[in-house]
Amino acid sequence: MLRVAFGQSKMVSKPISGALHIIVYLGFIIINIELLEIILDGLLGTHRLFAPYLGSFYSFLIASFEVLAALVIISVIFFWARRNLIRINRFWNPEMKGWPKKDADYILYFEIILMSLFLSMNAADSLLQNLEAPNYTKAGFFPVSQFMMPLFTSFSIQTLVLIERTFWWFHITGILVFLNYLYYSKHLHILLAFPNTFFANLDPKGRFRNNTTVKEEVKLMLDPDIDPYANIESGSESNKFGASDVLDLNWVQLMNSYSCTECGRCTSECPANQTGKILSPRKIMMDTRDRLEEVGASINLNGTFKDDGKQLLDDYISQEELWACTSCNACVEACPIGIDPLSIIMDMRQYLVMEQSSAPSDLNSMMSNIENNGAPWPFNNQDRLLWANDN
Repeated sequence: MLRVAFGQSKMVSKPISGALHIIVYLGFIIINIELLEIILDGLLGTHRLFAPYLGSFYSFLIASFEVLAALVIISVIFFWARRNLIRINRFWNPEMKGWPKKDADYILYFEIILMSLFLSMNAADSLLQNLEAPNYTKAGFFPVSQFMMPLFTSFSIQTLVLIERTFWWFHITGILVFLNYLYYSKHLHILLAFPNTFFANLDPKGRFRNNTTVKEEVKLMLDPDIDPYANIESGSESNKFGASDVLDLNWVQLMNSYSCTECGRCTSECPANQTGKILSPRKIMMDTRDRLEEVGASINLNGTFKDDGKQLLDDYISQEELWACTSCNACVEACPIGIDPLSIIMDMRQYLVMEQSSAPSDLNSMMSNIENNGAPWPFNNQDRLLWANDN
């Protein structure tokens, strides 16, 4: 978690966008230190509350905040251009139409506005300090906002105070609006990326965990100390093999769906998607989240989930998508925060095979051959060495 989430180590696999994302990430964290002072000033009626206690270091902090704010604006404009002007392919996949596209743009607009309000507030504040306005303590160094000061020099002190206070209120209100919007957007990853990487699967790529339901069934058949009729006598139903809906997935998989940033790195690395198949690992996560939202709404309304005649399989994710996957783990490796679309795909495949006996004909033939011949090929095991007679 320290390396991947806090350290952003996987982001820099794409150097330019990774470096700019780190700037936005650091700006979000560091500039929020200034937010603490801004809020306390508002509550206590003070101005530059921390300045007397930090001395010259306070000027360094304010300068750092301003430089970061300017870099954040530049980075966000670059991100917007990549999505809307350069039109990088992974941002224009079918699953990104409609709300996902708008959501990504709204977040970028939010960040530009918030940083611009912060710098504008500082510009008016700095000008009031220079004019020795009452209650405006002379403190801080403003390397960026000083270039915005000419915009306000024609105003009186009273008007400048009103402008500075207006920017203050818009900045605070914008942050509070953004914090509420956060939970309805893909930007929720700024909170969930940390637990998501902490609980990520650290097993070697390609090692699949045993299905516990299958394991229990095998125990019932082979362990002489287990009563095979215990479940029947207790009236309990046997567990489901695999997953057909979000209620069958584990909580880490569900957290994965809410942590998805919709960046599309997984889909751009997916060999199935690159060859024109409809599989998109990003869509798998987005569909899981959408279905989970639907199930959650039903639970909130009724106190428990009432069957709505739909499920994740077929209604959201098609069988064609599931069987297009090569299980290569490229999507898992590419994800900057350790999301595992493959685990959901494999659980749903298990359901298709073990609950519905539904698998591609080639796979059914292979499994039949293994059952009958002990090998995937359609030859009797007694005939395995006949090929040697041709030599």
